[in-house]
Amino acid sequence: MKRINPFIRLLRHMLTPNFCLRQAFSKKALRNIEQAITNCELSHSGQIRFAVEATLSVHQLIHQLSPKERAIQVFSDLRIWDTEQNNGVLIYLLLADRDVEIVSDRGIHQQVGSDNWEKICNQMQRHFKTGYFEVGVLEGIQSIGQHLTQFSPQSVSANKLQKNELPDQPVIL
Repeated sequence: MKRINPFIRLLRHMLTPNFCLRQAFSKKALRNIEQAITNCELSHSGQIRFAVEATLSVHQLIHQLSPKERAIQVFSDLRIWDTEQNNGVLIYLLLADRDVEIVSDRGIHQQVGSDNWEKICNQMQRHFKTGYFEVGVLEGIQSIGQHLTQFSPQSVSANKLQKNELPDQPVIL
């Protein structure tokens, strides 16, 4: 994310209403995202979570918490790091900053790398700029799933109903 004036950032967060979450993500869109994660996870052993937040608190803004730092906090809070094969991935969207971050556990990050995650973020942000939030997230899930299928495939002996280590439903913060 480009560095913006902290005062302008504070104003942007103060003037972004919480209902903008429901404008960007209807109940149907959230169900579609959950279903996309569930379907995607059938082809690999990785775990995907999606979390969206309208704004940061004044305290977080005063301490100049970046979207990436907040995404890392959410990754930890949701215990995405706690998967058996260290292949959990978080898609974090901060609406007020118009920023999306992907945080991945060390097992899958070593295979995919920062550049590939950044490409997926940029792809998603192109949709977000035009107001197509659901489309952007669904496309991001599909792209992440391709990497997980390549680097964390299902074991041949794995049951199709493998244990889902993390919930698939989106998290509204």
